[in-house]
Amino acid sequence: MTECCQQTFGFQALGSRRVEADFSGGHLSSDGGVLLLRETDRHLGLCDKLARCFSDIRDERFVEHSLPVMIRQRILGLALGYEDLSDHEQLRTDPLLAAACENPDLLGQARRHEQDRGKPLAGKSTLNRLELGSVSNSTGKYRKIKADADAIRDLLLAEGVKAIPRKSRVIVLDFDATDDPIHGNQEGRFFHGYYRNYCYLPLYCFCGDIPLCAELRTSDRDGSQGTLEALQRIIPAIRKHLGNEVRIIIRGDSGFCRDELMTWIEEQPGVHYVFGLARNKRLEALLQPTFETLHASHAAACQVARSAGLEAPHAARDFGEFTYQTQDSWSRARRVIGKAEILGEKQNPRFIVTDLTGEEPWAGDLPYLADGRALYEKFYCARGDMENRIKEQQLDLFADRTSTAPMASNQLRLWFSTFAYLLVARLRGIALQGTILAKATAGTIRLRLFKVAAMVVVSVRRVHVRMAGAFPLQSVFRQACGRLRT
Repeated sequence: MTECCQQTFGFQALGSRRVEADFSGGHLSSDGGVLLLRETDRHLGLCDKLARCFSDIRDERFVEHSLPVMIRQRILGLALGYEDLSDHEQLRTDPLLAAACENPDLLGQARRHEQDRGKPLAGKSTLNRLELGSVSNSTGKYRKIKADADAIRDLLLAEGVKAIPRKSRVIVLDFDATDDPIHGNQEGRFFHGYYRNYCYLPLYCFCGDIPLCAELRTSDRDGSQGTLEALQRIIPAIRKHLGNEVRIIIRGDSGFCRDELMTWIEEQPGVHYVFGLARNKRLEALLQPTFETLHASHAAACQVARSAGLEAPHAARDFGEFTYQTQDSWSRARRVIGKAEILGEKQNPRFIVTDLTGEEPWAGDLPYLADGRALYEKFYCARGDMENRIKEQQLDLFADRTSTAPMASNQLRLWFSTFAYLLVARLRGIALQGTILAKATAGTIRLRLFKVAAMVVVSVRRVHVRMAGAFPLQSVFRQACGRLRT
């Protein structure tokens, strides 16, 4: 059968004029902002360092796509919003992306085979071999590139620690686990009762908006498993970079409230923790006197409001502190802060546990550590922002696109996504401070700054990128470019 492919698209007429469109524009790109990502990567050397974490035993006589170029293509593609490898079957013809990937053959004129001319970058199959080669037991003629998992893990930590401001006095490390749904028969497939789905259970550690750890795990385990091992790597790296005087506070929800982890932290000088604590009958009984006082004051406040003809307050809260030890699982008693909250007719008790006493001399000028209320409301509740960072990575950088069969290649995909996120976060921290995108998510930065139409003119002496004159954020683009260049 004859395959029909529509070349021209007709739209509603504009007055007496026909409106038609086609894809004959030539060397055009919809990702003019990739130049900013290129400058950020050159500033950090991130993709070159990542490429050195791979071993490449391909015969150089037949290699058309070098390993650093493929790594850049994959990571920049994620940052630009292309989650699938199949997207690169057409993206491989983009000369601007080729320039951002440091490929000198921008128009693909030096390709060996005629059918590849005009395609300077790698296609989906080549990039797929890059990912599948990370499987440790993979063999065959298409498995020439191997990933060193330990080297990648160390690189992510080193680059993340370098992004922490050197003048930091107190560093907060946020740990959290989340679900990564599985929609096939991938290796490591287990059902998770809490999430009610077959999923992976990746472990993340962030310092502010900087990722330090991203470990893909099966979901048949405790959510905190691997946290201690991660801390034993992270804390020495921070000490080496920032010195022994910096204070480190580990923050996490009740899934990380484990005696082994808390005991180890308590033994480390200058390291503390604030974890959520799951409520139980003993904890609720210890908080009951605070609830009784709160009920009395809330009833009095409601009476005063009604007497004044005002609406009675719906909610009230107070805080209590006490020492608590579990019957079996904890090796020692610890400081617990309980939130006694009334929501209408219901009680809403919540608890956190910490080894901070509130009397640390270094914490005197830190209001969020002043007392139990501040520690809960201003410090512990702020961990919700770390959950936003996970959503940002999974939704905007496609960290949940773990659809290959082997778990090792899915881990590599998670790392690619994490490095793409780190690249955008460093661009935001270096070049966008003071602009309207200073606190924007990666998805917003992509939509407003990276997605700009550009015409690419390639000559012997230069690559001239002509971007759309109607681009709304030209001033932000200029400022970002100036900061990156200096």
